[in-house]
Amino acid sequence: LAMLDETSQEVRRRLGPLVYGQEDDTLASTVGQLLKNAGKTLATAESCTGGLIAKLLTDIPGSSKYFLQGFITYSNQSKTQLLGVNDDIIGQYGAVSERVAEMMATGCRQKARTDYAISITGIAGPDGGTATKPVGLVYIGLADESGCRVTRHLFGEFLNRTEIRERAATTALNRLRLALLPGRSE
Repeated sequence: LAMLDETSQEVRRRLGPLVYGQEDDTLASTVGQLLKNAGKTLATAESCTGGLIAKLLTDIPGSSKYFLQGFITYSNQSKTQLLGVNDDIIGQYGAVSERVAEMMATGCRQKARTDYAISITGIAGPDGGTATKPVGLVYIGLADESGCRVTRHLFGEFLNRTEIRERAATTALNRLRLALLPGRSE
């Protein structure tokens, strides 16, 4: 047992923040624990993931302490009505864009009055992709008191719809996890 503990500590030392848990820990439960420990709250604004992040978080007993609200804004109209995304921005950049992801996250955080908000907008496929916006393109916004940072991801058109959605949700949760780690900002 001592050898196992020693090996575990060495793995954690070498991999650092890549390791998020052990045994039955999931990424969602780890994020939840970090939010709870910090006394912070979260809301989500999801388009292509259709509420998957909210589902992963609410699978954890006691998640109501930190997860306050989820918006599923699949249509452009819902992005505008529920989150305040400007119609002109959608018209100019498209629903799958950095600007829309930013407005979704900041609007979500304001409406839900949370410390953090995650937004996701993308093309999960199998249809809908173009040469400039291929299937698998996802923008993820993370808003907090200091503003909003959006990252662009190409999860690959070789993945199916479910895989793209799962990778997008996992990536978003991991971005929040990294932002919540002491001494780090994603």
